[in-house]
Amino acid sequence: MLRVVLAEDAVLLRAGLVELLTRVGHEVVAAVGAADELARAVDADRPDVVITDVRMPPGFRDEGLRAALELRARHPGLPVLVLSQYVATAYANQLFGGGPADGGGLGYLLKDRVGEVAEFLDALDRVADGQTVIDPEVVRVLLRAVDKPLLRLTPREREVLALMAEGFNNQAVARRLTITEASVVKHSSNIFMKLDLDPAEGNRRVLAVLAHLRGQQA
Repeated sequence: MLRVVLAEDAVLLRAGLVELLTRVGHEVVAAVGAADELARAVDADRPDVVITDVRMPPGFRDEGLRAALELRARHPGLPVLVLSQYVATAYANQLFGGGPADGGGLGYLLKDRVGEVAEFLDALDRVADGQTVIDPEVVRVLLRAVDKPLLRLTPREREVLALMAEGFNNQAVARRLTITEASVVKHSSNIFMKLDLDPAEGNRRVLAVLAHLRGQQA
């Protein structure tokens, strides 16, 4: 069971998320509709994980995202799963730009992913467990934007890189591509070598991939 603070200004979606989370055994200790309410709830309840929309009252710009980043600064290690209506790589860059140096999980999902209940709940569990989760559609946009530098990779290596950027470990990549874990290790080594990426495992590996993709867009 996870203790969750939820911030979502759309009343129906907020109610639906509360019902879903409660049904699977999590406890929603606070469900709020504004960024300032999110900050107060987290400071008071110290949840296991925060779920927040990017755009919140009063300005409906990036108040939810900024509140999440400020909360991470005040509560090191606080896992945060950010929801966005649209593919906005700038938001992902803001969220992951500093890196989870404190070890806390980070996630960035499109709201459409909430409809894929199993995927959404899996992402929540992974973020709460300290992992990094990035919506596959955001990864696809990043990969398309830097297509030329990735031409050095084989088709299989591109598939492995995409899953790696979403935050999956070697075992999960092997399972999704129906290949051996040893093959994933080999492909990963080739990717890191061809793209000059830090081969460190875990969140640092995901952040290395993101840093490369962001750098190629500049």
